[in-house]
Amino acid sequence: MIATEKPSFVVVGPPRTGTSWLSKVLAPYATLPSPSKETRFFDLHFHRGLDWYTWHFPRHRTGPMGEIAPTYFASAEARRRIAQTIPAARIVFIFRHPLERAVSLYRLKLAYGMFRCSFAEALQRDPELIDSGLYGSQLAGWREHFPDEQLLVTIYDDLVSDPQAFANRIAAFIGLPAITVSQLLLKRVYSSERMTQPRSYLATRTATALANWCKSRRLDHLVATIRESALINLFLGGGKSLPSVCPATLNELAKIFRPEVEVLEAQLGRKLENWKSGVDASVMASPSPAGCVPAQGQACNAAEA
Repeated sequence: MIATEKPSFVVVGPPRTGTSWLSKVLAPYATLPSPSKETRFFDLHFHRGLDWYTWHFPRHRTGPMGEIAPTYFASAEARRRIAQTIPAARIVFIFRHPLERAVSLYRLKLAYGMFRCSFAEALQRDPELIDSGLYGSQLAGWREHFPDEQLLVTIYDDLVSDPQAFANRIAAFIGLPAITVSQLLLKRVYSSERMTQPRSYLATRTATALANWCKSRRLDHLVATIRESALINLFLGGGKSLPSVCPATLNELAKIFRPEVEVLEAQLGRKLENWKSGVDASVMASPSPAGCVPAQGQACNAAEA
């Protein structure tokens, strides 16, 4: 593959909206980065240049070339760089109930040792938890750089209700014929509900940092080999169950997300009433209310390393 070849589509998420599932569905039909799903080129590694970026794609193409990169969604730099580098690219969004998605992202980061604190304090420390749920505002930012005919907005609820139709819609948009979703992939993949807190936060954080360092130096195959071996069990899981969050925290977060959902409803011409509510049983997966709002200045609820 020549170094100047560039993707024709990018699925920008946001995170925790079925992008890992979609990557597995599209992999037999499209040319995606391998073995790492996300290159983080347009938000973290742009300074490394296009040669570094295109190195991550297989030499032999299979269908259109593209990337599934949920961290790009809330990054103003990423969308500006994508618009400058691949202005004709088709951009795909997958929107999910914003409270469910924020809690799922928090639990994922907790499982990878990025947090040792309550959901409420994580919201204060990590802007991505809220920024990636500002659907109306972030979508408006993308529309400043790309015409509407290059943007496809999809809804996670449709993926859940009819995965095959959902996949076919995206496939048609990015230039693929109808594709077949295997029976195995009709099931959910990489759900945070199956994860736990780390056995050792220090070990997990160190392993995550080392994996990111290796990827930046194009050692993705080494990272993939470890991830697919029994060694991964030394760094992920083995700790306490992931916590639920306090209803008061969810209700406050719903107030932030509600206007964003209303903007999205107007743009799509589709009602998303259940996305505008606060506490929902679907996001209260654990009986322990470990994420209640801490008192002013209270430290995170640290687990034992």
